[in-house]
Amino acid sequence: MVSGLTVSERRLALVIAGLIAVCGLAMAIVGRNDLIGAHGFIVLAFSLGVIALVATRYLDPEPPEDRLSQYYDDPTKAGIVLAMIWAVIGMFFGVWVAALLAWPDLTFDAAWASFGRLRPVHTSGVIFGFGGNALIATSLHVLQRTSRARLPDQFSPWFVLIGYNLFCVLAASGYFMGVTQSKEYAEPEWYADLWLVIVWVVYFLIYIRTLQRRKEPHIYVANWYYMAFILVVAILHIVNNLAVPVSLGHAKSYSLFSGVQDAMTQWWYGHNAVAFFLTAGFLGMMYYYLPKRAGRPIFSYRLSIISFWGITFMYMWAGSHHLHYTALPQWVQTLGMTFSIVLLVPSWASAGNALATLNGAWHKVRDDATLRFMMVAAVFYGLSTFEGSFMAIRAVNSLSHYTDWTIGHVHAGALGWVAMITFGSLYALVPWMWKQERIYSPALVEVHFWLALIGTIIYVFAMWNSGIIQGLMWRTYNDSGTLAYSFIDSLVAMRPYYIARTVGGLFFFAGAVVASYNIWMTIRMSRRAEAAGRDTVDVPASAALVPGE
Repeated sequence: MVSGLTVSERRLALVIAGLIAVCGLAMAIVGRNDLIGAHGFIVLAFSLGVIALVATRYLDPEPPEDRLSQYYDDPTKAGIVLAMIWAVIGMFFGVWVAALLAWPDLTFDAAWASFGRLRPVHTSGVIFGFGGNALIATSLHVLQRTSRARLPDQFSPWFVLIGYNLFCVLAASGYFMGVTQSKEYAEPEWYADLWLVIVWVVYFLIYIRTLQRRKEPHIYVANWYYMAFILVVAILHIVNNLAVPVSLGHAKSYSLFSGVQDAMTQWWYGHNAVAFFLTAGFLGMMYYYLPKRAGRPIFSYRLSIISFWGITFMYMWAGSHHLHYTALPQWVQTLGMTFSIVLLVPSWASAGNALATLNGAWHKVRDDATLRFMMVAAVFYGLSTFEGSFMAIRAVNSLSHYTDWTIGHVHAGALGWVAMITFGSLYALVPWMWKQERIYSPALVEVHFWLALIGTIIYVFAMWNSGIIQGLMWRTYNDSGTLAYSFIDSLVAMRPYYIARTVGGLFFFAGAVVASYNIWMTIRMSRRAEAAGRDTVDVPASAALVPGE
């Protein structure tokens, strides 16, 4: 990290880390009897670690001038490693909470180990820890290659990466300690939200500054999606987390919204987090790495632009379909349902564009598990978006809402689309970054692919069956007009499916462990080659500033 910084950037890093350390100390003192005090110690320790790291290399000579003729990939490398660490952590907790629904006693007699605290650790660890780090790492790589421009400086990417992971740690530890803003998406505390805004603004500025310096006149479509992801997530985060803290010494805060307005704001945020964090960002990933790996140009550049504007405009209106049969005005519910159905057009445009790109390269899909990850991701993206539009219809929603069908739908997208395209992209990217001919073990990539696919299918089918049975049992009446089944009856009927869900999650988690091992061994291969003085491989995505790749 520090070896790439100039002397002035090291000084800036020390100053900023020092200021953050002072803030952490103040939080620890002022909030000593509150969660904010515990988080103050975490911030302080985090900052002191950065200071120590920078200080030990402070007297290193200035990096050579020829660095400016190469891309700056160190943050991307660190982001890949962090993404895999969070993948293992997040998916481990996912298997644990899935098992708790089948075997409720499979935990410890401690508040932090309760289902209500472990569940947001799982969701945030996978979505924001794994997915967020993968998006930051790949976006910095794609941005430089498609712009033929080096990042504007060495400090700001590290600030974003380290600052973002500090936010993830604050969020996870807050969940363990039982303090959130008590919303549908269990958001962390107000001070963590403010910190993320600062980090995210710097992230957006990196993108703008690099595009301003680009030597490639055209802005490749992947960057359109990445920029939409960064910009809209900032807007969503700020508006949804508008809150007034009880005091500067307490973690507790109260939302500016209440009642049905708060519910609408939450689902405007929630569904657009799906749209721009879990869709637009990963479409940016797909539009670069799938054609690159297949060795084929994207099937239709125009179709990708049409899809971009369709998704960007229509997704914004769709969140209210989560609030059918509530106090929300019916016209708002209908508006959300309508736009959700129309969303099928731009969504399938991207899925079809990806699959059509593989025409002429299906033999590669057969032989290359990395490309197969991407192909399956495109298929699941098409299936998930169709299912989402279908479930937004009011009559269908009356059966699916509050059931495990929704859980199955979410994980068809999260496992089948988001995780698959991420793993495929990382398998393609890791050998390029560490300049190896291939990943450490292509056989393990094959093993991971089948573990992930089998796990996803088991999980999703279990939840589809569970959810539909739930919905039917809850609306079944006997001849006297009373409910035929009690809520406990429905829970008993769900247990086999909850066991199946745990098995599916365990398969997927095992695949993530295999991937982490494979990536780590690839990194070790590169280090051993460097230590032995052997030349690393000059792969197509080398660090030189070559025309947009």
